[in-house]
Amino acid sequence: MRYRTLWISDLHLGTRGSQAGLVLDFLRHNESDTLYLVGDIADGWALKRSFTWTQLHNDVVQKVLRRVRKGTRAIYIPGNHDAFARAYVGLQFGGIDVMREAVHTTADGRRLLVLHGDEFDGAVRYAPWLSKLGARAYELALLLNTIVHRARKAFGMPYWSLAAYLKGKTKKAVQYMGDFENAVAALARERGVDGVVCGHIHKAELRPINGVLYANCGDWVESCTALAEHDNGRLELLTWRTPKMPDEVRALRNRVQTPAHAFGDGLDTDVPVLAAPETTSAETAA
Repeated sequence: MRYRTLWISDLHLGTRGSQAGLVLDFLRHNESDTLYLVGDIADGWALKRSFTWTQLHNDVVQKVLRRVRKGTRAIYIPGNHDAFARAYVGLQFGGIDVMREAVHTTADGRRLLVLHGDEFDGAVRYAPWLSKLGARAYELALLLNTIVHRARKAFGMPYWSLAAYLKGKTKKAVQYMGDFENAVAALARERGVDGVVCGHIHKAELRPINGVLYANCGDWVESCTALAEHDNGRLELLTWRTPKMPDEVRALRNRVQTPAHAFGDGLDTDVPVLAAPETTSAETAA
C-alpha cells in the first residue's frame, strides 16, 4: 500500500518490549510520501540502564533512512524517552528533519498539529522520578507481555498485548487517558487548527473531541498501530498483526472503525481485513 502520509510513534527501540520485527514488516509493506516519527522512537531511559539494541532495531533505522534516500520526506518529533534529540531541533540528520512540533495540511485542506504529547503528562512535567518509576513497572508488564506473545505465536495465534489489557482494566489509567485526550484537543482548539496527531499514551484513537479531530497513532509495543492519510485526505488507523510463523511474509491489516461526524468523509468507517499474498506450502516449509 502507498499513502500520502504515515504517522508512527512509540517504537521504543532499545527495549525488549519493542516489536521491531513488526515495525520492519509494516514499513516493507507500506510506503508514503511523508513519514512522521512522533516521538519515543528510541528509548533513552532504557538504554541508560542496559543496552538491548538488536540487529532488528538497526534494520528499522536503516529502513527509514533508505526511504528518505528514495524521496520520502521524514519528520522526527522527539518524545520524552528520546528527549536527548530535542537538542537538535531545527537540524537535519540523514535527510530527516528534527522538529519540536509540526503542522500538517491534509489533501482536503485540514490543518493538524503534530506533537508527541508528553507535555500534557503531569507525572513527566512535575514529578519525573515518579514517571521513571512507573516506566520500570511498565517494563515488567512488557516482559510478561513478551512471554505471553511467544506462547500465543507457538499456537499460531496473532499478537495480543497483556500490558494493554491490564491498562485498559485499570480505572485510573482509563481516566488519565481521557484527561490527556481532552487536554491535547483543547490545545488544538487554542491554536486554531482542525485537529491534532500525537502519541505518548500508547492508545490509538481517531475521533472528534469538542469540535476538533483527535488522532493518536498508537505505539509499537502494545497495539502495533499507525495513522495513515490517503490521497484524498481521508484518515485511517492501521493495526499490523504478526504472521503466524517468523519466516512468513503474510501480515494482516485491520482498519479501525471510526464514527461518522462533522468531518464527513475525513474518517474511514469501513472495517475490512486485508491480507498480503499467502506463501506456498513449499515456501512455508522452507
